Amino acid sequence: MNKEIGQAMAPNHHLESKYRNSRMEFDKVYFWTDTIKDWKHLLKQDKYKDLIISSWQELIRRENIVIYAFVIMPNHLHVVWEMKEPNGKEMGHASFNKFTSHLIVKDLKINHPNVLPHFKVDEKERQYRIWQRDPLAILMDTKLKVEQKINYIHNNPLHERWNLASRPEEYPWSSAEFYESGKDEFGILTHYGERF
Repeated sequence: MNKEIGQAMAPNHHLESKYRNSRMEFDKVYFWTDTIKDWKHLLKQDKYKDLIISSWQELIRRENIVIYAFVIMPNHLHVVWEMKEPNGKEMGHASFNKFTSHLIVKDLKINHPNVLPHFKVDEKERQYRIWQRDPLAILMDTKLKVEQKINYIHNNPLHERWNLASRPEEYPWSSAEFYESGKDEFGILTHYGERF
């Protein structure tokens, strides 16, 4: 496992611009990219994908967020979503990063202690960092933009760099099957057509 997690992927330069915007406002739809620190392939394991899904399920249950599309890749995720209500004093995406980081670090300490040092940081507020700083948030203010991003999301696993599926709906960790058949296996999706 150590070798697989340790593999880093070269960052997409259009996502790594120094002008990244990670801010979101309530009641606006965003295309959001969250990346594992140093592009490590930490999310290759399904148990961490399950943590992500369960975190989203809880935030949806609390009516903090609405999710229109997503894909969870080995070292990053994309989601088209909307922040609806604060979760306590913070926005849903902050709760998501905090909660998933906490549970992943907890699991690494118990089950993969040799991997944990890859995520150690010298920061005042934390000992380990799972997600890179400043996730990318792009405002989706037209139906066309949303459709383009959803198409991009669903085709991400087919990219030659990944080859995780031969058709978008065959990849289980995305919303492609929902848009193909209407089946929402995780119970987290709202059709973008209800919003645009």
